[in-house]
Amino acid sequence: SCLPDKEHQEIGALFLFFFVMRINFNYAYIYSMKSRLNLTIDEKILDKVKYYAERHETSVSEMVETYFKSITEEKKEENIITIVDQLKKPDLPEGVDLKKQFYQEQSKKYGF
Repeated sequence: SCLPDKEHQEIGALFLFFFVMRINFNYAYIYSMKSRLNLTIDEKILDKVKYYAERHETSVSEMVETYFKSITEEKKEENIITIVDQLKKPDLPEGVDLKKQFYQEQSKKYGF
Protein backbone atom coordinates (compact mmCIF):
# COMPACT_ATOMS: atom_id res chain seq x y z
CA SER A 1 0.00 0.00 0.00
CA CYS A 2 1.32 3.45 -0.84
CA LEU A 3 -0.71 5.17 1.90
CA PRO A 4 1.30 6.40 4.91
CA ASP A 5 0.64 4.79 8.27
CA LYS A 6 -1.34 6.63 10.98
CA GLU A 7 1.77 7.97 12.76
CA HIS A 8 3.11 9.53 9.55
CA GLN A 9 -0.33 11.02 8.82
CA GLU A 10 -0.39 12.65 12.27
CA ILE A 11 3.13 14.04 11.84
CA GLY A 12 2.16 15.35 8.41
CA ALA A 13 -0.96 16.99 9.84
CA LEU A 14 1.08 18.64 12.61
CA PHE A 15 3.64 19.88 10.08
CA LEU A 16 0.89 21.33 7.92
CA PHE A 17 -0.75 22.98 10.96
CA PHE A 18 2.51 24.66 12.06
CA PHE A 19 3.38 25.60 8.49
CA VAL A 20 0.01 27.33 8.05
CA MET A 21 0.34 29.00 11.47
CA ARG A 22 3.81 30.25 10.51
CA ILE A 23 2.46 31.70 7.26
CA ASN A 24 -0.38 33.40 9.15
CA PHE A 25 2.06 34.78 11.74
CA ASN A 26 4.41 36.08 9.03
CA TYR A 27 1.50 37.57 7.13
CA ALA A 28 0.28 39.37 10.25
CA TYR A 29 3.82 40.53 11.05
CA ILE A 30 4.43 41.91 7.57
CA TYR A 31 1.45 44.23 7.86
CA SER A 32 2.18 45.31 11.43
CA MET A 33 4.06 48.54 10.77
CA LYS A 34 6.26 49.77 13.59
CA SER A 35 7.75 53.25 13.86
CA ARG A 36 10.67 54.45 15.91
CA LEU A 37 10.05 56.96 18.71
CA ASN A 38 12.70 58.87 20.64
CA LEU A 39 11.87 59.76 24.24
CA THR A 40 13.75 61.83 26.77
CA ILE A 41 13.42 60.44 30.28
CA ASP A 42 15.25 60.77 33.58
CA GLU A 43 18.06 58.18 33.70
CA LYS A 44 17.08 56.87 37.15
CA ILE A 45 13.51 56.31 36.02
CA LEU A 46 14.70 54.60 32.86
CA ASP A 47 16.87 52.22 34.90
CA LYS A 48 13.85 51.32 37.04
CA VAL A 49 11.66 50.83 33.95
CA LYS A 50 14.26 48.57 32.32
CA TYR A 51 14.52 46.53 35.51
CA TYR A 52 10.71 46.25 35.70
CA ALA A 53 10.53 45.18 32.04
CA GLU A 54 13.19 42.52 32.57
CA ARG A 55 11.43 41.12 35.64
CA HIS A 56 8.14 40.95 33.72
CA GLU A 57 9.75 39.45 30.60
CA THR A 58 8.75 42.33 28.35
CA SER A 59 10.45 45.31 26.75
CA VAL A 60 10.26 49.02 27.41
CA SER A 61 8.89 49.44 23.88
CA GLU A 62 6.07 46.95 24.55
CA MET A 63 5.24 48.70 27.82
CA VAL A 64 5.07 52.12 26.13
CA GLU A 65 3.00 50.75 23.25
CA THR A 66 0.58 49.05 25.65
CA TYR A 67 0.22 52.26 27.65
CA PHE A 68 -0.41 54.33 24.53
CA LYS A 69 -3.03 51.81 23.37
CA SER A 70 -4.77 51.99 26.74
CA ILE A 71 -5.10 55.79 26.66
CA THR A 72 -6.05 56.10 22.99
CA GLU A 73 -8.61 53.30 22.60
CA GLU A 74 -12.21 54.26 22.98
CA LYS A 75 -13.60 53.02 26.24
CA LYS A 76 -16.75 50.95 26.03
CA GLU A 77 -19.16 52.08 28.67
CA GLU A 78 -20.30 49.11 30.68
CA ASN A 79 -23.61 49.05 32.44
CA ILE A 80 -24.10 47.56 35.88
CA ILE A 81 -25.69 44.38 34.49
CA THR A 82 -22.61 43.63 32.37
CA ILE A 83 -20.30 44.22 35.34
CA VAL A 84 -22.38 42.00 37.66
CA ASP A 85 -22.52 39.24 35.03
CA GLN A 86 -18.70 39.23 34.91
CA LEU A 87 -18.38 38.72 38.66
CA LYS A 88 -17.43 35.28 39.96
CA LYS A 89 -20.49 33.41 41.12
CA PRO A 90 -20.45 32.61 44.88
CA ASP A 91 -20.23 28.99 45.95
CA LEU A 92 -23.28 28.68 48.20
CA PRO A 93 -24.74 25.53 49.69
CA GLU A 94 -28.11 24.50 48.30
CA GLY A 95 -31.24 25.54 50.17
CA VAL A 96 -29.73 28.54 51.98
CA ASP A 97 -32.27 31.33 52.45
CA LEU A 98 -30.00 34.38 52.22
CA LYS A 99 -32.81 36.84 52.88
CA LYS A 100 -33.81 35.06 56.10
CA GLN A 101 -30.15 34.77 57.17
CA PHE A 102 -29.61 38.50 56.55
CA TYR A 103 -32.60 39.51 58.66
CA GLN A 104 -31.54 37.17 61.47
CA GLU A 105 -28.06 38.70 61.53
CA GLN A 106 -29.53 42.22 61.49
CA SER A 107 -31.90 41.46 64.35
CA LYS A 108 -29.00 40.07 66.41
CA LYS A 109 -26.83 43.05 65.55
CA TYR A 110 -29.43 45.75 66.19
CA GLY A 111 -31.72 43.93 68.62
CA PHE A 112 -35.02 44.05 66.74
